Amino acid sequence: MVFPPVFYIFAFIFGAVVGSFLNVCICRLPHGKSIAFPPSACPLCGNRIRWYDNIPIISFLVLKAKCRACQAPISWRYPLVEGLNGLLTLFLFVKFGFSVSFFALFIFCSSLVVITFIDLDHQIIPDEISLPGIAAGFIFSFFLPWSGWLNSLLGILLGGGSLFLVAWGYEKLTGKEGMGGGDIKLLAMMGAFLGWRSVPFIIFAASLVGSVIGVTVMMLQKKDGKLAIPFGPFLAFGAVLYVFYGRQIIFWYLSIGK
Repeated sequence: MVFPPVFYIFAFIFGAVVGSFLNVCICRLPHGKSIAFPPSACPLCGNRIRWYDNIPIISFLVLKAKCRACQAPISWRYPLVEGLNGLLTLFLFVKFGFSVSFFALFIFCSSLVVITFIDLDHQIIPDEISLPGIAAGFIFSFFLPWSGWLNSLLGILLGGGSLFLVAWGYEKLTGKEGMGGGDIKLLAMMGAFLGWRSVPFIIFAASLVGSVIGVTVMMLQKKDGKLAIPFGPFLAFGAVLYVFYGRQIIFWYLSIGK
């Protein structure tokens, strides 16, 4: 179904506004701080950020990436997260329109944005997102056309169980922890939202992209194989790829050689 252009503009703006809140989550969750109080303030001078200085993307450009009060630089991370979430929301709306699928996947993708940037910064995946995400994915499965409660339940078990076995096996063979529990719970959350069929695709896509980027980074930094690279962002990439193109890629792959 095609909507008037204003609907697509609104979808991007809505996603960017939520992206502003996601920035708060990214900054505060790793430190155990409340995401509701106190209101946003400059981390250097403590000056409270007014509403007109908190407009997604626009305020960053108007202020020229500096705090109005103390002129401290504002990280590019803020408009990046807002723009990224705006684009994801727009693409979801284009694909699913006004539907339960759009609402569910909007929550799912927004959660992945938070997880990605927290994992990049701190190499942790907050339980405050993944555990409620597992429950939310299972509840949504009763209403999503591609899912169903059994498909979601199997996704939780396969997603969490597969990475648990990999982590357990690696630790037994090497005596070292190779994968954190956060990745296990994250993949269980992905299985809850997308069903068990998504799990092999996500693992393969994440492993492929992660290997390419990991080897490249090690070569550029001249590091050995002990370089720690968070796996959560690659899992998030695989999940988003599955949401938009997973079935087409799978059908294309299965058609090769026929």
